[in-house]
Amino acid sequence: QLHAVESGGGLVQPGGSLRLSCAASGFSLDYYAIGWFRQAPGKEREGVSCIDISGGRTNYVDSVKGRFTISRDNAKNTVDLQMNSVTPEDTGVYYCAAANNFRDRWYDFELREYDYWGQGTQVTVSS
Repeated sequence: QLHAVESGGGLVQPGGSLRLSCAASGFSLDYYAIGWFRQAPGKEREGVSCIDISGGRTNYVDSVKGRFTISRDNAKNTVDLQMNSVTPEDTGVYYCAAANNFRDRWYDFELREYDYWGQGTQVTVSS
């Protein structure tokens, strides 16, 4: 079965940092654009950041610009999300997902453009 696998979630204090990692099961991330999404309790899933197969094209939701950085290491077959200066509003379940790089609407966090999803990792920002 093809799916993504997230890791690195946990409890972090406001202002702290956390690094999430996305890996793949049954396929290689090298050939896919990757997106990170999050879902807070009672809210819809929202796109956080995404990156193309080369790593040269990225997108961020406004609320995380300047604080989060997405990167990929194709040699390790992983895509990481470095989260700095976190706030309680960053709390939620974080998911990574893979999309066909040549279907351009992954860039705008169109959920239906993403084919392979992980089960999510919980991030809780609290003092």
